[in-house]
Amino acid sequence: METAETPAATGLTFRDATEADVDTLVALIESAYRGDASRAGWTTEADILEGKRTDPEGVLAVIKATDSRLLTVERDGQVVACCQLEHRGDHAYFGMFAVSPVLQGAGLGKVIITEAERHARETWGAAEMHMTVISVRNDLIAWYERRGYRRTGRMTPYPYGDEPSGTAPRADLQFELLVKELA
Repeated sequence: METAETPAATGLTFRDATEADVDTLVALIESAYRGDASRAGWTTEADILEGKRTDPEGVLAVIKATDSRLLTVERDGQVVACCQLEHRGDHAYFGMFAVSPVLQGAGLGKVIITEAERHARETWGAAEMHMTVISVRNDLIAWYERRGYRRTGRMTPYPYGDEPSGTAPRADLQFELLVKELA
C-alpha cells in the first residue's frame, strides 16, 4: 500500500516483513536506538542503555508470531522504518518502532503510527493501541502524548539481565504503559 498524504509520506510502501528482512531490520532498530549512529536522530537510548536493542531471533519471533506483524516501511526500495503490531483481543500492541536516524524529525514517524493505528482498527477491530515506553524517556513520551496517547502510570520492571534488551548502567528504569483509544 502506498500513501501520499504528506511530504513525509511521499513514495512510502508499507508491507509485512519476511524472514529475508531480518538482518536489515535488526540493523535499522539498532541504528535508531543504540550506539553512535543513533545520535543522528532524537530517539537514541545510547545515554541510558548499552548493548543491543534486539537480535535476529527476536525480530524473527515477531515476524512468525500468530496475530502479529512487523510492518516494514520502504522508500525508493530501501527499508527506512518498521513497527510491530500485535492483536491482543480488544486492543493492539505497538512496539519495535524504528525510523532511520537520518530521517527522524521530518514527520515520517507520524505517518507510520497513523498507518499502524488504522490497520489495528480496521483489520482487527482494536478499540485501543497499547505500548510501553521507558519511563525516563520524557521526550519520547511527550511525542506520543501529542499523538493522543495517555500515560497510565502502570509500570513494569525493566528486564535487567536480558541481553537482547540491553544493559542499563542505572537502576531506575521501568516501562510505562501508554494507551490511545482508536474508535
